[in-house]
Amino acid sequence: MGRHSLPDAYAPEERGDASPRRRRRTIAIATLLVLAVATGTGVAVKGGLLSFSESCEDSAVHLSLAASPDIAPAVRAIAEEALANEVRSDGHCLDVDVVARDSYKVADALAGGGEAPDFQVWLPDSDLWLDRAEGLGTGIPISPSDSVASSPVGLAMVPSASQRLGWPKKTYSWAGVVTAALTSDKVRLGAADPARSATGLLALTSIAASSGQQGGDSDTRVAETAKVLAERMSDSDAQVLETLARSGSGAEEGNPKRNQAVLISEQAAFTHNAEAAGSGRLNLFYPKDGTPLLDYPYTLVDEEKLTLAQSRAALRFMTLLNDTDSRAVFARYGFRPAGGEAENAVVTAAGGKSPQPYAASAAEAPSAKDLQEMLGMWTITVQSARLTTVVDASGSMSTPVPGRGQSRMDVTKESLIQALTQFTADDEIGLWEFATTLDGKKDYRKLMPTRRLGDPAQGGSTHREKLAAAFAGLQPVPGGATGLYDTTLASYKEAQSSYLKGKFNALVILTDGSDHDEDGISRSALVAELKELADPERPVPIIAIAVGPDADREEVAEIARITGGDGYEVSDPAEIQAVILQAIMTAGQNGRAAQE
Repeated sequence: MGRHSLPDAYAPEERGDASPRRRRRTIAIATLLVLAVATGTGVAVKGGLLSFSESCEDSAVHLSLAASPDIAPAVRAIAEEALANEVRSDGHCLDVDVVARDSYKVADALAGGGEAPDFQVWLPDSDLWLDRAEGLGTGIPISPSDSVASSPVGLAMVPSASQRLGWPKKTYSWAGVVTAALTSDKVRLGAADPARSATGLLALTSIAASSGQQGGDSDTRVAETAKVLAERMSDSDAQVLETLARSGSGAEEGNPKRNQAVLISEQAAFTHNAEAAGSGRLNLFYPKDGTPLLDYPYTLVDEEKLTLAQSRAALRFMTLLNDTDSRAVFARYGFRPAGGEAENAVVTAAGGKSPQPYAASAAEAPSAKDLQEMLGMWTITVQSARLTTVVDASGSMSTPVPGRGQSRMDVTKESLIQALTQFTADDEIGLWEFATTLDGKKDYRKLMPTRRLGDPAQGGSTHREKLAAAFAGLQPVPGGATGLYDTTLASYKEAQSSYLKGKFNALVILTDGSDHDEDGISRSALVAELKELADPERPVPIIAIAVGPDADREEVAEIARITGGDGYEVSDPAEIQAVILQAIMTAGQNGRAAQE
């Protein structure tokens, strides 16, 4: 994990050994600025350019910090105390305005680019949002650094439910405790939307990893769990706590709208218990196969546009958040140190009790790919997908992929077949292929109708099996060019005309080149037609994937965005599976946001 090389006066105090964390990028530019101007600052002070006797009102450096709502109160308390105590950076007082912002909203805004944000520092609850914020690398740049606090994710229950499961003496794996909760009489389990909550996503990913250790059809078990969670899903961590039974009364526990168990962080349980009493308090299970951590990475936003004073003040505030006094403040708000070390007072107040393994090492953080695939699975599990897959069969798809010994088409087919395993029997998928004059004057040909994967097909097989065989049978057309525009318009019209409400409808187009059909529709005409056809009441986003160096991602992205979708680029067709899942999740989120 990258860390800054800071002047001695700014160096954070040494901590004990921290558990391994995910790799982070360093705040390189600010670090260089700190080192490069140290001598210059000394000269300026001697020359009277910087007066260390100036009042805070006259000399303060103002920063705005967008923090995850759970940690914002603690950071605000530290910032207010720093200002009151006239903590300085190069003679300037630190005046940090802390605003609470949902991490997923900040990540999406940064990834989308657009207007410059009104904050210079971002403190999300998990570094999983960093990958989402970086998106395709076309948004507002971020520079993440060290964590300032942490909180493990666990399963909290009201006392009556936890006692039935043997708390605190009985310990479970993630898969075991969730299964026990779901199969226990009168235990209803709630969670926050994994697409909007790091807690929900980390918990679901932990459940999936734990289920995989059990062998058998773990994908099906995880999908079934996801469907159950989706039925009692809340938009945020704060809202999921509001679904809990408020007392042990029969009326509360029997209320079908009330949950007895929730997937939340230790800090969220700490805060809840501080305000609850008796049977309204929560007991916390810490799964024995490791609890993932919310890790609160300190992140500079659009660093190159910060002034020198802002850069140095931001680094000074980061080191302040890591000192002994600040750790004590974080503990009062229910947070652990950045390394995840258990503090008994925090654990007890949050509902933890021995022999629950609350002091065990944190679970290894899931990779960005694992999280991306889990988000894709969540989206297509919670809202069944209806996808028409349109694959380029032009002659250029026979081009070898460097280092693989396979053609673009061969690797594309393998990736599509692998992606197919991520969909449930209720999902609907069809297949078209295209080149030029592939079917008479048409550039396209429908190979498989868009139907439920679980539907029976001729010969005693299923539509899934027939579709996998159709993927495997795709072949480049010798001499065939890329009839992209006519195919896009025709497939979009059919996908929209067969739109099914209640499903995630989308068109997935894979191409390795630009349109080369001189007799087909023009790009400007296609754009005009799509603008006319696009209907927010019947959304069918195009997910356009440019495969290889000859494809134009900007071109397909411009076309796709008209429909509410986007364009993606892969240098290796093997990346198609992950990109499809990421694109489905993103398009699903955009569609939901547009409806709100």
